[in-house]
Amino acid sequence: MNYFKYLNLIILLFVFTFYGCSNSTENKPKDQVVQKQSLFAIKNVNIIPMTIENNLIENATVVIENKKILSINESIPNGAKIIDGTSKWLIPGLIDMHVHTNADLNFRENTPTQGATFFMDTQDVMTTYIVNGVTTIFELGGRVEHFAQRNEITKGKVIGPRMAIAPMINGGDPNNGGRTVNTASDARQAVRSIKAEGYNFVKAYSSLNMESFQAVVDEAQKQGLKVVGHIPDAFKGKTEKAFIPNFGLVAHAEEFSKQIRNQPKTKKEAQYFAQLSKENNTWLTPNLIAIVKIRDQVQSLDSIASMESLKYVHPLLQDKWLHSNNYHKHSSPEFINYLDSLIVFHKEMVVAFREAGVPMVAGTDAGVSGVVTGFALHDELELLVDAGLTNEEALISATRLPSEWLKINEIVGTIEVGKYADLLLLDANPLENIQNTRKISGVFANGTWVDRNKIDKMLSELAHWNTSMKEKYKWKNRRKY
Repeated sequence: MNYFKYLNLIILLFVFTFYGCSNSTENKPKDQVVQKQSLFAIKNVNIIPMTIENNLIENATVVIENKKILSINESIPNGAKIIDGTSKWLIPGLIDMHVHTNADLNFRENTPTQGATFFMDTQDVMTTYIVNGVTTIFELGGRVEHFAQRNEITKGKVIGPRMAIAPMINGGDPNNGGRTVNTASDARQAVRSIKAEGYNFVKAYSSLNMESFQAVVDEAQKQGLKVVGHIPDAFKGKTEKAFIPNFGLVAHAEEFSKQIRNQPKTKKEAQYFAQLSKENNTWLTPNLIAIVKIRDQVQSLDSIASMESLKYVHPLLQDKWLHSNNYHKHSSPEFINYLDSLIVFHKEMVVAFREAGVPMVAGTDAGVSGVVTGFALHDELELLVDAGLTNEEALISATRLPSEWLKINEIVGTIEVGKYADLLLLDANPLENIQNTRKISGVFANGTWVDRNKIDKMLSELAHWNTSMKEKYKWKNRRKY
């Protein structure tokens, strides 16, 4: 069996089918976000600004007014809510550069007036991001429902992250759904349509032929859109031909490893791929956690059942992951060995890309089976450090660098006066131990303060609802919803 082709297929099925399944709003209380307080002061805090110089500012005072950082180490205006930052550490909010966010979905046959049949509580969808300090996400399976979610956040009805959204263009059988193109002409029209629909990014996928892929990338550049995505299978043995101007970000390290799926995966290959990327100014999202989680569940579903964060996943998806798990259904020693080889090679790639000076940004494929939104970014940071990045480099990959690639670095990504208050307040220094990003005292999301008590309350309510609905939502019954 070609295990990488199989792995790629089931991920594609995930993107087209069940990443939209999240919390039904049925029997859930509606609690709009209302925050009258707009003036805050964090006192005596240690700031890790994540600027290029990244000079630590100790025992500082940060004033936030009307969602933005008003001042650092200046006087505190009257009426400010004081937050004690003594012995705490302030970093920019984290950015996950590869997610699949749950949104409303139609499980039934489409008809001219049929809307969604399974509805999601947007706050529950976004809670796991916010409580983990993830204040910006890059949605790589974009559809119109994600614009609706972003609007709810913008209106203040939901505490959620900023959302950059990229829709996908694929090739192959048009009956598979989605935007499917097989000619350069169709590829260019698809990109123009994406621009007209209001997107700023395009995701290229695995089944595009060479002509269509190159047309997507070229037309996107003409339309002012950045391209992220896969290296299509058609480029196997000709990987260098995929590296053309405006192919800006490779979404997984395994996009490279699949190019040599039947060959030895060594340091030499990793260095070659790094050089290709360097010469084309193509960045990389290593996305280490996804393959680790896939490998674990291929070996045993105990890896899913024992996850502490599983209770924060909607019961429909819990049931899917535990009882209809496509990864585990095709478990074999050969598949496990293959995934193990990817895990080792991807670490080698992180080292090679670092040495070549290729920027890397943190992403998780959150939403894929076993990869829980928000929580997974902390896992990814730890894996990046384990692979060879310093703690500071790992933090940069989830703050400043993503903001630069997304072209939002004028408003977020570092802690500077005038930028929006997307901030993560930690109880311990993440430069000393990357695991300290999990020790969260509070989060500012676009100027909205969520303290530890609020975080615990949000998580408790989410877990309680999910647990209470386990018998109601079963994957085998999804067509009835």
